[in-house]
Amino acid sequence: MKNIITSKIFLACLLIFSAIAACNQFTAVPNSSSQPLASETPASGSTANTAVPTVVPVETAVEVSAGSSGLGDSLYPGFGNGGYDTLRYTLDIAVNDVATSDLTAIVTIEANATQNLGSFNLDFNGFEISELTVNGEPAEFSRKGLELTIIPFKPLIEKESFTVVIKYSGSPEEMQSVALPVQTGWVKAVGRSFVMSEPDGSASFYPVNDHPLDKAFYTFRVTVPKPYEVAANGQLTETIENGDTTTYLFELRDPMASYLATINIDKFEIETMESKTGIPIRNYYSTSLSKSYREPFARQGEMIDYFSELYGPYPFEVYGSMMMDTEFGSALENQTLSIYGTDMINFDDMEETERTVAHELAHQWFGDSVSVADWNEIWLNEGFATYSEGLWIEHISGRDALDKWIKLIYADVANSPEYYPPPGNPPADDLFNGGVYERGGLTLHALRLDVGDEIFFKIMKTYYDRYKGGNVITDDFLSVANEVSGKDLTNLLDDWLYSEQLPSILELGLGAK
Repeated sequence: MKNIITSKIFLACLLIFSAIAACNQFTAVPNSSSQPLASETPASGSTANTAVPTVVPVETAVEVSAGSSGLGDSLYPGFGNGGYDTLRYTLDIAVNDVATSDLTAIVTIEANATQNLGSFNLDFNGFEISELTVNGEPAEFSRKGLELTIIPFKPLIEKESFTVVIKYSGSPEEMQSVALPVQTGWVKAVGRSFVMSEPDGSASFYPVNDHPLDKAFYTFRVTVPKPYEVAANGQLTETIENGDTTTYLFELRDPMASYLATINIDKFEIETMESKTGIPIRNYYSTSLSKSYREPFARQGEMIDYFSELYGPYPFEVYGSMMMDTEFGSALENQTLSIYGTDMINFDDMEETERTVAHELAHQWFGDSVSVADWNEIWLNEGFATYSEGLWIEHISGRDALDKWIKLIYADVANSPEYYPPPGNPPADDLFNGGVYERGGLTLHALRLDVGDEIFFKIMKTYYDRYKGGNVITDDFLSVANEVSGKDLTNLLDDWLYSEQLPSILELGLGAK
């Protein structure tokens, strides 16, 4: 993203004449793993829908527990849910009215249980749920805040797969992000809608395990009234004419973190191109925009090939950008389809805008493929994308231009430390502060100067290759840097990431002599 402003619960199953009775639940302290066992019991007054169970003979009792209602993220402990690993989401959404985003949806979730489950949670905001099944059987469910708690008729056994189908309808409710003061998720604009959900907006339009730790494959089947069109993640594999409506089918064939899922509805002009290495590019522009908005995206193919040389092969099947005719103050690296508002295009400084395009593209490697394991590690996304801006400057204008850019950024950070705090410990209510961007980028440049170009770019390639498609923390990057360089770089990274005092870059005459 780039901004303008910068318990354990047990359910005892008793067999009495082949009937199943559920006993009390009690809460215990969660463990320290990435999938804690604690779960919040729905409070009185929360809504519930109860299915009438069929009595099924069972030969042995199974000890089960509730999946946690959070994954223990250090900044946002309630994000995500434990007890299962999501494999695929299929979002079948029919938008009935683009102006209000009134929709009906069927979401199918395929997952594997990672423990014996008596219940589990999804993150979901608003809408009216009309039907919910687990493995084809009606399931009890209750709702409290963003937590949707599901109690399947039969326990889910560890390592076994299961399928959840949820039917719902309504219009997405407006959600405010907990990380910064903006609307997140599904956003309604005049004559169109778009989705940008970092870090917490996906629950605004589909039930989800909303944390980067649980990546999954996606299928989007979205129906809209004519003449509207749809742009979403992945490859458009089919377009179906239904008379007054059109259905667009998109397949995303690489696992994705939930916050990167996007569905955009407008009337589009589509521009196609291809990088020299054969990566297809499709850009979507609101038809109401002039062709001048295409200028900063013209070199995306060159950027893909350049970053592929630096970091490793482009991670996905396709790339492109979405240019919406509305202002929302940021751009976001949705997987395979970055999104921009008109206020991110600076016609007085197209080089700056082109750097923003490079920033979002670089996130496909660092953020989308190599994803954070905890939101506290956001500098691993933003610092890397910011430094990629500098590398693009170096590519087109030379090392002197990079040095000039580094000096400007350093001066900004040094002169306004309140806006650029140490990037290693961002506050929960200001996740995307300037420090995770600019000082995060300076951290990588300081590392490059310390180890030299050859070792630095070997570190970057090794780090990406080792963790592509997975999740990381800073210690993972440090481990790779130490391994490749043969040096202990702990103090260097600690100073840049955690010290209140901004370190010097003596090679450029920056900081204390």
